[in-house]
Amino acid sequence: MSKSKLAIHGGAPVRAHYLPYGKQVIDEMDIQSVVEVLQSDFITSGPAIEQFEADIARFTGAKYAVAFSSGTAALHGACHAAGIGEGDEVITTPMTFAASANCVLYQGGKPVFVDIDPLTYNLDPKLVKENITEKTKAIIPVHFTGQPAQLDEIITIARENNLVVIEDAAHALGAKYKNKRIGSISDMTMFSFHPVKHITTGEGGMITTNKEELYKKLLQFRTHGITREQKLLRENHGPWYYEMQFLGFNYRITDIQASLGISQLKKIGSFIEKRKQLAELYTKELGSIEEIILPHQLSDVDSSWHLYILKLQLSQLTAGRKEIFQALQKENIGVNVHYIPVYFHPYYESLGFQKGICPIAESCYKEFITLPLYAGMDHRDVMDVVEAVKKVITYYSNK
Repeated sequence: MSKSKLAIHGGAPVRAHYLPYGKQVIDEMDIQSVVEVLQSDFITSGPAIEQFEADIARFTGAKYAVAFSSGTAALHGACHAAGIGEGDEVITTPMTFAASANCVLYQGGKPVFVDIDPLTYNLDPKLVKENITEKTKAIIPVHFTGQPAQLDEIITIARENNLVVIEDAAHALGAKYKNKRIGSISDMTMFSFHPVKHITTGEGGMITTNKEELYKKLLQFRTHGITREQKLLRENHGPWYYEMQFLGFNYRITDIQASLGISQLKKIGSFIEKRKQLAELYTKELGSIEEIILPHQLSDVDSSWHLYILKLQLSQLTAGRKEIFQALQKENIGVNVHYIPVYFHPYYESLGFQKGICPIAESCYKEFITLPLYAGMDHRDVMDVVEAVKKVITYYSNK
């Protein structure tokens, strides 16, 4: 069989083994870090959590950091700390995972989806301003693919309208906005430590903030709304005494997970540098293909490159995204799609959200394909992806 024949049509695939779009990178140092905690007195809420929080705060330049059991739990905590409640509106992007909006619903609020910038695919500040009402309480910009959103404009709008800014930086650990590390800029910033992210704790998340009041609310929220802090207690029956003062959640991370995070964070510089090198190689090798649009990077930001996304020029192709996606999968290239617009999901439709409200995001959804990108990849992996993309796009080109 000729290699130029698509694998989906019976040809030989570019790769013999499947290359996932994302994957954790775990070494012996990580394993030993976890083993040491397993052999210690604390495997759940202990000193490793505090150290991990301190390490993240130091890395991002924030005053405080609070670890959670997941990025979703962290966003929920941030919405609680921001005082979001029944009927409050929160502006966010539809080009994200559902958690960025679900966290608003958990608090009884209403997500307001605003369209994206056609170049960066991040929240469009002009449209944010147009969608503010007397009910607006907060803005949740998402740093899509690791490229920071236009924070100066967003924060200015927030200050003018007395709004809280919660950055969803699940993609952006280590990214910079105008030479400031993401995590040190807004009221609160959320990071995710899912296995496909820059560092992993298995599942886990973090909120960073510079405000002590928010920090204390976050700590109490993740532990059922319970406090032991004496000056906050309404009564004090003795040294054992604690009070549940509001309805919080059990959103605690464990020392086992935190120990992995501590070890992983020591390698964040090399992980991000590797991602950047791989992204640069993609850009160099794919730049001549007219049927695709490569990621646009603003000059005043420094992406941490969580994702590398191609935008298909469907008018120049004889197939849709689905056919191209399936063809690349058959070449053993683990492409993905980020994201289904949040309000496309049946649950959001049941809440009254309708298609058509964010036309740019909806158009991008039809055209996006995510290529594999993670620190464990090497030059050969990227070149296999490049070969497969060229092979499939050439076949489906209408030229």
